[in-house]
Amino acid sequence: MKKLKVEKVKLNNGVRIPSIGIGTWQIPNSENLVLSLQSAIELGYRYIDTAAIYENEPSVAEAIRRCGVKRSEFFISSKCWAANRTYDSVMRAFEESLRNLKLDYLDCYLIHWPYTKGEPLAWQSVNIGTWRAFEKLYEEGLVKTIGISNFQMHHLVSFLARANVAPAINQLEFHPGYTQRSAVSFCKKNGITVEAWSPLGHGALLDEPLIKEIASHYERSVAQVILRWCRHHHVVPVTRALTAEHQIENLESFDFDLSDDDITRLDNMPLMGFSGLEPDHVSF
Repeated sequence: MKKLKVEKVKLNNGVRIPSIGIGTWQIPNSENLVLSLQSAIELGYRYIDTAAIYENEPSVAEAIRRCGVKRSEFFISSKCWAANRTYDSVMRAFEESLRNLKLDYLDCYLIHWPYTKGEPLAWQSVNIGTWRAFEKLYEEGLVKTIGISNFQMHHLVSFLARANVAPAINQLEFHPGYTQRSAVSFCKKNGITVEAWSPLGHGALLDEPLIKEIASHYERSVAQVILRWCRHHHVVPVTRALTAEHQIENLESFDFDLSDDDITRLDNMPLMGFSGLEPDHVSF
């Protein structure tokens, strides 16, 4: 397979990461996942996103082992699940992820969801308490980049005021029809790189007439238009693509530009493709 070039994005800690990642959410730990990741690696993907709750870290490890690519070329990210919010439980969860991934260090570790239960002072203290363990892992060099996921602006205000190390990444649900403008704008103003999970709106956007019209104009696919729109907003998309065909399609999303008018049309789409996972109301 021909390896395609992927540009890099510089984080607030100086680390440079690929401008597109390959995601593994809702993909079981299996030989199929290993083969899919092998294909992605051969094509040029170096950013692999997983999480403890996905229960597929061993498949990521096996794909890395088989590919023969230097460890230093990869950006491997995992996430600490909501059940692990104390200092000690974060440390145990991190060690388990390292064992599952068969790695000596992680390139990125994220708090998967903010704690939001109870009075503000209570959940604010829990979130920053969790972060203290992340800061320790970062200081010890066990993880190169630390960040958060699904944090909204009201979570971030108190969090940043008390953090010793600012998060480098906030991974959010972000796509046309669900742009989370306040959170994205706040992150940008504070030097936090935004990543997009489910940038295609869980597949709901693939048949959206407006995006199909725009895609036809540029002679591109709907997915390519959406991913290019993400990068226009300086958001790093984390895509789930199991086949080589879709992996190539996604990698070829960045060699064209959308007009300002088309960007605005995509920005202003009505609510669509939203997962329903609102951080202040999830049950975990």
